[in-house]
Amino acid sequence: MNYTEPKRIAVIATVYTYLSHAQHFADRFVVGYPYGGRWERPNTPIVSLYVDQKPAGDQSVDRAREFGFKVYATIAEALRCGGDKLAVDAVLIIGEHGDYPKNEKGQIQYPRYEFFKECVKVFEQDGRAVPVYNDKHLSYSFAKAKEMVDDGHRLKFPILAGSSLPVTWRLPDLELPLGCQIEEALMVGVGGSDPMDYHALEAMQCMIERRQGGETGVKSVQLIQGDEVWKAGEDGRWSKALLEAALSRSDSPQGLTIEDGRTQDLLGNGELPKLVKEPAAYFIEHNDGLRTTLLMLNGAVSDFCFAAKLKGQDLPVSNQFFLTPVPNVTYSACLVAKIVEMIYTGKAPFPAERTLIVSGALESCLDSKVQGNKKLDTPHLKVGYQAPAESHHARY
Repeated sequence: MNYTEPKRIAVIATVYTYLSHAQHFADRFVVGYPYGGRWERPNTPIVSLYVDQKPAGDQSVDRAREFGFKVYATIAEALRCGGDKLAVDAVLIIGEHGDYPKNEKGQIQYPRYEFFKECVKVFEQDGRAVPVYNDKHLSYSFAKAKEMVDDGHRLKFPILAGSSLPVTWRLPDLELPLGCQIEEALMVGVGGSDPMDYHALEAMQCMIERRQGGETGVKSVQLIQGDEVWKAGEDGRWSKALLEAALSRSDSPQGLTIEDGRTQDLLGNGELPKLVKEPAAYFIEHNDGLRTTLLMLNGAVSDFCFAAKLKGQDLPVSNQFFLTPVPNVTYSACLVAKIVEMIYTGKAPFPAERTLIVSGALESCLDSKVQGNKKLDTPHLKVGYQAPAESHHARY
């Protein structure tokens, strides 16, 4: 594939400030990025930018001056570069960070759907559509997220969505065999609800989607909290063997390891309940019978780890999703490489349905939380798709 042919990029962002997602992604398109042991600089110039908010520390004006693109007042103007027809070859929608309201579930209502629909309006009016990258969730609302995916199919433009975890490095380099039989899976995550549990759920989804038959959708969910999480482990609702396997891949055990450097068996020595003050367990039952669990264990570790029991294997398989430190966060360069691939090939390397089902599963788990931690049936999450043959994660 010839990556030297120029492809013009429009960026639609909530904010463009230091360490915002817009800064991480847009900067890589104007200066390049490290990937696969070399410096990549495809011919994909940013030619236009729309920024919804300009708080203190805004970088949009300075970046536009330095790199020769223009900041427009509306999304339509940015896509048309001030003219009367679509004038770009791809759109990056980066709706993360900024001052936006929260709903009763604790979800920040970033206007990703609204940004996307403004782009679709231009596509429809101008009779041409281009590839779209949508950062992280498609939307806090499954109904809106589904409409976005349906728009892509209807107008025949590729959508790449989601976070960097599925494409970052894995320690060890674990790729589940396509068509494997998974008996149970568990993910350990950290961070605040809505932004960080999304990362963890999508990381788990990129692993379990490779199972026999592919993804079939989610049948039910439940989110529980506090001491009920530990009781659920004693009752066998989540696997201690899988948690041990996942924690064994963590490089960031807290507590005594931080205090005096000792190695810890966090699960076996009873430290978890002491370290994790507000545990949460997300139970997800898929339509094909697979049961998966996300344990949010703030205070015990600070990385994201996965484990699964495969049929016919005695020991679990497990890995850490490796996240490099700020400010470079080169794991986002792994995702930029996939965006560039989509722009040049016209095909998303993995289906937007992955992000769709994770967006919906998270929303339903938060519904469970606000409804008193009830188990909820989710017939609307009947989302089916097949995983790509390759995992597309970074390997070197």
